[in-house]
Amino acid sequence: MPQCSETDGGFSARELAETLGGRLEGEGDRCIAGLSPLATAGPDDLSFVTDVVRHAEALTASAAAVILVPEAARLKSTSTRTLIHLDDVYLGYARASQYLGAPRRARAPGIHPGAVVDPGASVAPDAFVGPGAVIGAGATVGPQAVVEAHCVMGEGVTVGADTFLHPRVTLLEGVEVGERCILHSGCVIGADGFGFAPAGEHGWEKIEQLGHVVIGSDVEIGANTTIDRGALRATRIGRGVKIDNLVHVAHNVEIGDHTAIAGCVGIAGSARIGAHCAVGGGVGILGHLSIADHVTIHAMTLVTRSITRPGHYASGVPHQEARLWNRMLARLRRLAR
Repeated sequence: MPQCSETDGGFSARELAETLGGRLEGEGDRCIAGLSPLATAGPDDLSFVTDVVRHAEALTASAAAVILVPEAARLKSTSTRTLIHLDDVYLGYARASQYLGAPRRARAPGIHPGAVVDPGASVAPDAFVGPGAVIGAGATVGPQAVVEAHCVMGEGVTVGADTFLHPRVTLLEGVEVGERCILHSGCVIGADGFGFAPAGEHGWEKIEQLGHVVIGSDVEIGANTTIDRGALRATRIGRGVKIDNLVHVAHNVEIGDHTAIAGCVGIAGSARIGAHCAVGGGVGILGHLSIADHVTIHAMTLVTRSITRPGHYASGVPHQEARLWNRMLARLRRLAR
């Protein structure tokens, strides 16, 4: 089989095995053009299996050209199927998806005529700025960065090399974003934190939010997520942090390196979350609390006090049939009396 070329729109099994550090078995020149599940993969597709016992039937029936398999499974290739043996198949799948997905974010360098770039801004020659984007005075767009359509970068904003801003990302004044980050559509970084002083009969007096936001390298932030600027100091997001859609990070929050946060989480002001934590969907974290490194918080948990030791934490009551739930509440009221 001939080597894959750029015109094929794919790459060879040998290239992928070398990239992933896997052991190739079978036809190394087999071309890969896509990535699909075992059941729907075609003769030009890559697929993967993490549990060969559980998915034995699908593995046997799959038409995939190349399959990522566990090294420990000791499977053999066939005349129609090439195998790449890996110690961690799921991690290999993630890296293969990046290999295949990279062209999605490739852009020819240049500034679109419909963009508005302040004369005092700095845009690297090999960066891309899309139509309708606005880049303010003193802002910096790093090498090979992409600022898609209708993004807004305020005064003094910094976007590092190879960072990709999807359409309609808003970075307000003073925000710093590191290298190789991905910010999805609709996220707003650097809005004012929720700071008000009670003023008696006059209601509430606004506290100006004078800090900024610092985001480390290799961070991904989901669609419509909001990260508020600090009141006096910075709100800080560490290296390698992954934040899902519709998350709210309040002012002065600090999130440690490589922590992952699922959708609809709310983190109140000045909370500190450690490194290598995992926060499940819908979690609420009260303000001014500290969470240690290597903590996992299960979905829908309400964190009301600091967590000082690594481990798994959960709260809340799983759903019940409504009549049973009402009887349980009635018993709780009787206990209180």
